[in-house]
Amino acid sequence: MISMHGLIRANDLELGKDADTGGQVTYVVELARALAKHKSVDKVDLLTRLIEDKNISAEYAATEEPLDPGARIIRLRCGPKRYLRKEVLWPHLDQVVDKALHFLRQQARIPDLIHTHYADAGYVGQQLSLLLGIPQIHTGHSLGHPKRDRLMASGRKASAIEKQFNFERRIAIEEDIIQHASLIVTSTKQEIEQQYGMYNNFNQSRFSVIPPGTDTSRFFPPGRLKQETPIQQKIDGYLADPEKPLIFAMSRPDDRKNIHGLIEAYGNSPALQAAANLLIVAGEREDIRGLEESQRKVMTQLLFDLDRYDLWGKVAIPKFVAQEDVPELYRLAARRRGVFVNPAFTEPFGLTLIEAAASGLPFVAPDDGGPRDILDNCRNGVIVDTLDSSAIADGLLSVLADKKRWRKSATSGLAGVWRHYSWAAHVDKYMKEVSRLLRRDQKRLRRQQALNLNAEISNTEKSRIPLASMALISDIDNTLVGNKKSLKDLTGWIDKNKARCVFGVATGRSLESAVEILKKNQVNIPDVLITSVGSEIHYGKKLVPDTGWSAHIRYMWRKDALEKALAHFPGLTLQAPENQREFKLSYIAKPAVMPPLSEIKNHLRQYNLHAQLIYSHEEFLDILPVRASKGHAVRYLSYKWGLPLENFVVAGDSGNDFEMLIGDTRAIVVGNYSQELERLRHSEHIYFASQHYAAGILEGLAHYGLQASIVVK
Repeated sequence: MISMHGLIRANDLELGKDADTGGQVTYVVELARALAKHKSVDKVDLLTRLIEDKNISAEYAATEEPLDPGARIIRLRCGPKRYLRKEVLWPHLDQVVDKALHFLRQQARIPDLIHTHYADAGYVGQQLSLLLGIPQIHTGHSLGHPKRDRLMASGRKASAIEKQFNFERRIAIEEDIIQHASLIVTSTKQEIEQQYGMYNNFNQSRFSVIPPGTDTSRFFPPGRLKQETPIQQKIDGYLADPEKPLIFAMSRPDDRKNIHGLIEAYGNSPALQAAANLLIVAGEREDIRGLEESQRKVMTQLLFDLDRYDLWGKVAIPKFVAQEDVPELYRLAARRRGVFVNPAFTEPFGLTLIEAAASGLPFVAPDDGGPRDILDNCRNGVIVDTLDSSAIADGLLSVLADKKRWRKSATSGLAGVWRHYSWAAHVDKYMKEVSRLLRRDQKRLRRQQALNLNAEISNTEKSRIPLASMALISDIDNTLVGNKKSLKDLTGWIDKNKARCVFGVATGRSLESAVEILKKNQVNIPDVLITSVGSEIHYGKKLVPDTGWSAHIRYMWRKDALEKALAHFPGLTLQAPENQREFKLSYIAKPAVMPPLSEIKNHLRQYNLHAQLIYSHEEFLDILPVRASKGHAVRYLSYKWGLPLENFVVAGDSGNDFEMLIGDTRAIVVGNYSQELERLRHSEHIYFASQHYAAGILEGLAHYGLQASIVVK
């Protein structure tokens, strides 16, 4: 499971501490615990962000924290050490992909499923799903499209909204997740139809409504004996007549939670004030002036409203409520025949309503997706138009005024929770969906294997890379191919050792051209394809692009400016359009006419242009980003997948292989090499084979003691 933002720990969740630490945090922690108890689940790892910040608890800097037997929190560092709100996490998410791959290598085991929460984790999980061949399950919690529409409808400017929330990127990623995920879990039918239905890639067959669970070991009805608890004493200290029924509301101090509308409903209704007290738990604070601006605005308005309606002695607003005391507040309200109210403008989820029902407490909630489904299942409250404060007041009075109806709602809510919203019920339905998903993909894989189709691999064909102990990376032209017999011998060696050896190619060809020549020579699509002279990396039969590599090499790359600067040099002619790529300019070079490479580099430097110049076969000149080359790509793979460079065997024949062959790898130069590589002859870790093409690679493997079996450091 992956949940990137907010403050996530095993105990004493700081819900409401900020806008990112709310219901999602409760959901992922409790789901991880509940899944770990299921007989079919061996292990659950919840991946989140490691944070070192003096303003928050040091617990969030622990790399590992146990949740329950079989479940733990794993924290991975990404971006700055300090705490970041979710909207500014996006530039750092590719780091999490790499850190997760390192983590999985240490486990020596690949998970069967990835379950992601919210769009940021969805992006990380999608990359891992593609790279590893693991199905992705996703829970959105909150979606960009409907949220942006609500903010626009409130009158805010589009430019200001985009600057604050990064909606364009978020919605684009949500579209990708919807298209890719094997299963999307929602809490309500409304969430599928009205929210996900706004997306272009919407496909209803991939969705499943699995209502969220609640921890019934914490949330249960009050006993018959009255027990005065410290939290009750604290709340009663605010109230002139504490024995009256209690209206209980709990949410973050956020405009969308409509605390202002609740106060307006209570303040404008003498009947409601006479019937009940009001308790509002709105996050935590030491000093309102120290809150972030949006929360400060809500809390300041709340105090103004209390004074305006003269509600002192009728309303309790504690500064801090520990998470272990929250269940007791539900029970206190239930003991006093009160009601829970969620006055939010919209409620896609409704976890607090389920907690209230489990505590024997009826509710009043918005006439929206989550509450509608909960009311259908539990029949323990009323839903109202929360845009109308008088409707909130009427709903509260209707629950409080009828004692017989109150008792029936409380009993019905308890039964409904056990039937529909316990974590055991949630996990049972979840695991049925998982079993169906895995069976479906296994059938597809077997069907492909039986037909021997060269089709895309299914999500259950896991990548070998994380568990491999070595890699063989070879150039294609004049290295891998050139002699059919020796190529067949080499592919036999690769197949024999595929359980622990990654096979890859590194070529100047484009991806399409590389795939074409491999098929022509009856070579299976490799685990890794480094193409276009190291400017692109793809994986496996699905040709999954490595987006982290693209982001890495984009640094200082100005393709159009480079092409313009090189246009006046004699002896350089642009190759055909199909040889030009996003991160590669390719020229036919005439050595007798073109200036020395040093002169070209100096010219580019004068225009503050940065690029790598790769000259090969005394005929081709490739212009690449400064961070791109076959050699850089191999080193990037070593870092990304946690495989030491000395466990890479690389093979080449020409100048564009130069960087790949030098360094800590074990290199093979085949016998038919270009003279550009002669200067490497006496280099350490570089073996010059006497045999040509694939036979030279096999000779080099034998030289390193690897031809018979894999032996690595």
